[in-house]
Amino acid sequence: MASQSPQNAAHPSADMPPAMAEIKSQTADDLLKELNRMPIFMTTLDEGDGEGGENVALEALKALAYEGTKAEVAENFRQQGNECARAKQWSDAKEFYDKSIAALHAPPKAKEDDPDAGEGPNVIEVEVNEEEEREKERKIEEACYVNRALCNLEKKNYRSCISDCASTLRLNPRNIKAYYRSATACLSLDKLSEASDACSLGLKLDPSNSSLNALTTKIYQRQQHLGALAKSRREREERLASERSTLSLALKSRNITTRTTDTAPDLEDAAVKLAQPLDPSSELSFPVLFLYPVHEQTDFIKAVSEKDRIDDHLEYIFPLPWDEQKEYVVEGVEAYMETAAGGLIKAGKKMALGKILGSGKVEVVDGLVNINVVPKGKVAAWIEEFKRRRG
Repeated sequence: MASQSPQNAAHPSADMPPAMAEIKSQTADDLLKELNRMPIFMTTLDEGDGEGGENVALEALKALAYEGTKAEVAENFRQQGNECARAKQWSDAKEFYDKSIAALHAPPKAKEDDPDAGEGPNVIEVEVNEEEEREKERKIEEACYVNRALCNLEKKNYRSCISDCASTLRLNPRNIKAYYRSATACLSLDKLSEASDACSLGLKLDPSNSSLNALTTKIYQRQQHLGALAKSRREREERLASERSTLSLALKSRNITTRTTDTAPDLEDAAVKLAQPLDPSSELSFPVLFLYPVHEQTDFIKAVSEKDRIDDHLEYIFPLPWDEQKEYVVEGVEAYMETAAGGLIKAGKKMALGKILGSGKVEVVDGLVNINVVPKGKVAAWIEEFKRRRG
């Protein structure tokens, strides 16, 4: 075997082809960048050549997608869409179906020797049987619309799904999938009448279609469920209206005046109520706010019967935890309520709440009874301050 010369041993790239020698001199990062500009090795889309120009190889590959008749180009995109749909890659599949439909509607590419030829990546015009080609195009377009409807259905783009199904049926009124997918989308939007119509039309064409029959059952069940909900809502609204009417009658018969303002407080579930909501003669109860204006404190009682006296509640509220001077005892305080005219009246602590409210002098504002509780020794000063504030 001939021995390697010292010169070749020192420079192994000397015998390599020029292209291999160039690669040998590149770093790993440079080589990966170069490979990524070649369509077969791309991991990211690099549309340039790395030096600001276009990627010729990529542009050539993209141009191939538009070689052939409209039907051939559209069919190519449709097949790619189908592959993505089988893999449940709905966004990618929809994009291919978009391209297929766009190819079918693109104007034919002008011949290169035509001096009036325009520019654009439209499909190449090829001599074909026009009638056969139109039929191919119609079938491809139908398939793309109904399959894009599936993509939109899976992506919960229900209105787009319905639109695609309508486009499908304009091309072929006997497409069962379009009826099924349209009905499914309508059901998802609770457009039950439209869903039922779509199923009915599909079943006229294929009465034994199991998918449409199952969907018809679902639509019926949903109709029953929504019907029951609507009935329950109507009954609840009617009951509440009747309760409001009964409460109004109960207040009027007791001469109790009420008023609502734009700044009503949130009382949660506390409200003026009848013990029997549909019996105006049953016992009334009121939310009551005991105010201690001298010390800027309050106590809230959710339900005070019209038969209760003020001191019935003060007895268990007192002593107050913040009352360091021990001023608040039942015998040592007076109760006052504001009148409808904006003044004050002294409310007897031993009077029933209903009797005080039915006097015609006070009113229940925003469903809440306010009672001011003031130590007897500070009543005069508090009344003067009240009058001053009211001007």
